[in-house]
Amino acid sequence: MERKEKVTARLRRKKRMSSKVRGTAERPRLNIFKSARHIYAQVIDDGQGRTLLSASTRSEELKGQDLGKGKTEAAKKVGALIAEKALARQIQKVVFDRNGFLYHGRIKALAEAAREKGLDF
Repeated sequence: MERKEKVTARLRRKKRMSSKVRGTAERPRLNIFKSARHIYAQVIDDGQGRTLLSASTRSEELKGQDLGKGKTEAAKKVGALIAEKALARQIQKVVFDRNGFLYHGRIKALAEAAREKGLDF
């Protein structure tokens, strides 16, 4: 599949999902974005339009740590970090927004690591 077609398909999925997935103060949205090299996660309250917390492979908390062999291992560390930050701020339940990405690979690894740390979605 050509790159342009791949991106277009993801944006179509994102548009279809964005009408259904909304974060509230009680249950904020866990938004994921992945680039070719990094993965980013944010917990967002759509009611106020604010990002409550974030984590990524570029976060200060993960600097200097061994992120593992590959990008999937790094995504697991980001998932664990975002869950720890959320639980520290008394956020146990979130709505998962995969941002149009398919649920496998790095997205799945991040989600499962967050669930293992106690985040509920």
